[in-house]
Amino acid sequence: MPKMFGFSRRKMKLGRLKSHQGDSLHAPRSPVRPVKRLSQSNGENLIATSVSGRIDELECQYSSGTSDYNGPVFDHTDNWTVISTEGDRPAPRFSHAAAMIGSKMVVVGGDSGHHLLDDTRILSLDKLTWALASPKIYLSPSGRSSKIPACKGHCLVPWRKTIILVGGKTEPSSERVSVWSFDVETECWSRLEAKGEIPSARSGHTVTRAGQHLFLFGGENSKGKKLNDLHMFDLKSSTWLPLRYKGTGPSSRSNHVAALHEDRNLFIFGGHSKSKTLNDLYSLDFETMVWSRIKTRGIHPSPRAGCCGALCGNKWYISGGGSKKKRHAETIVLDVVRFEWSECVTPPGSSITSNKGFSMVSLCQRDRVVLVAFGGNRKEPSDKVEILAQFQNDHAMSWRSAPDTDRSSYQDEYPLSNKVTRLYSFDSVARHSLASAVQDPEASGRRSFSDTLVEVANGSGSGNGSVSLRKQFSQEEESNLAQKLLRPVDDEKIRGSFQEKVRVSNPSEVYQSHDAKITNLIKRNHLLEEQLQALLESKETVEKDFNVTVKAKEEVERRLEEALKEVQLLKEKVSGLELAQEEANSLSNSVHSDNVRLEHQVAYLKAVLDGTWKELDTTRRVLSGERTRAMQLQNELYHIKHRYQTMENRAPTPRKH
Repeated sequence: MPKMFGFSRRKMKLGRLKSHQGDSLHAPRSPVRPVKRLSQSNGENLIATSVSGRIDELECQYSSGTSDYNGPVFDHTDNWTVISTEGDRPAPRFSHAAAMIGSKMVVVGGDSGHHLLDDTRILSLDKLTWALASPKIYLSPSGRSSKIPACKGHCLVPWRKTIILVGGKTEPSSERVSVWSFDVETECWSRLEAKGEIPSARSGHTVTRAGQHLFLFGGENSKGKKLNDLHMFDLKSSTWLPLRYKGTGPSSRSNHVAALHEDRNLFIFGGHSKSKTLNDLYSLDFETMVWSRIKTRGIHPSPRAGCCGALCGNKWYISGGGSKKKRHAETIVLDVVRFEWSECVTPPGSSITSNKGFSMVSLCQRDRVVLVAFGGNRKEPSDKVEILAQFQNDHAMSWRSAPDTDRSSYQDEYPLSNKVTRLYSFDSVARHSLASAVQDPEASGRRSFSDTLVEVANGSGSGNGSVSLRKQFSQEEESNLAQKLLRPVDDEKIRGSFQEKVRVSNPSEVYQSHDAKITNLIKRNHLLEEQLQALLESKETVEKDFNVTVKAKEEVERRLEEALKEVQLLKEKVSGLELAQEEANSLSNSVHSDNVRLEHQVAYLKAVLDGTWKELDTTRRVLSGERTRAMQLQNELYHIKHRYQTMENRAPTPRKH
């Protein structure tokens, strides 16, 4: 882990090992995941988680008589189901935030459709009753009196007995991200006076928590610009710090979902970018501080933003979301270890998971997950509460919750055949110690049956002292199987009948009866060994079939990769065609504009030509008139010349002197 967390990865593993090996309430807790389990009336352990999916650090103990999470309302549900609540119901809202503290769901702020809200509502899930947290005015360390502002698009994160509110669009607005703390017991808000490089104000971001550190990513600022910066906030020192990383991280986005797995890997999925809706998945390893884009298997989730996520163990449940054109109501699941998508349920269109701006929190039990959704907006804001209760299908949890399940399906993961065979080769002393361990687990101090089984199998009385959790669990399941196998030998009725025969029979009959029983047990042992051998052979056949299936799967994956490459090439070609189409459209638009311009010029020239023709016609008429006048003048001149010649001819000739 990075130095900023204050602990190493080795300490983290050791802390987890101690917390699992010891008592859940009194063992030394891990420095990373100090989990306090709630002891319920039926013996199940309930763990409250935040929206980011991390186990909450519970510091307060709840009474087992007040928390009934196994009633009919929290039973397994095939789909999202509306539940009825009582008390002071909150106003319908969307773009709010919710978080879990123990058995209480805290809802803060949101948009009512007319104005922003600043109230704090608490839903007690053990009683299904709403309550309004009475607003309290506090004095900050600087002496200023204030209260929580109306907000939407903010984030809530549980920490100990408090809820931490980070960012959001507020009224009045602010230039920097503000951090508030809500004490669930005193129901009092207080503002944390932040120091360091405080990020700019934003909404639609995500906040996850690891210990006392919060991690803020992305969002949208007040001007609508998408962000992809990463910041850390130390809750104890109230200090902001920008984080530097390597690799190509997620693009700028808002309204995405984030989850922090085992305080090491930060996952980012979906959201709105500047121009489109996303469905990519990125991971940041806090040990190396390197971003990487994850290639997933299974179903291909459609692009979505505004969805809600909850991480329970290795399963990341994501509900709702959508793009500008379509909403997606289905709940999908990502295995963050195998990176495989699957679809959990598809609710009807009336479910609030198809709304915009709803919230979702989770309760993770040993054998099931309970998701609680609230609010949202479709045509108008909603105040409904829906739940989805699903049993965990993890091998370990399913096995513990159902010990009679057929274990042949887990042979690959928990091989028992060799050790079960050794149970029949123990000597009488080992059998006696094993049987005594089965009958009285408290006979040798507080040793568990799995420890006794390890001692018997190793032929010593001191175990290894440091057994991995996986090995411990495997030994515990083997001990359960050994207990079932030895039950006919240790049955009280058989021992009672045997003692009765000892009283009434002579020694020879007792020996004969004992030898006969030993012979029967040996025959039974041989039959069991034959059955075990047959099972081993069938296991080998299954392994061969499995190898063939794996090869076929690899071939299919190879073909799928080739098909994906072809699809990528086709996408590139389609992109080229789209670019060519855009260029053709632009050329067509330019040609059209040129045609319009030429039409205007032709019309202008035609008008000028028409005027010229009119002027020419007028000029022709004037010239015709002038020509007529010239002809008249010429005729007059001709007449004048004729008269002049006539007058000359008539004049007398002068005499010569």
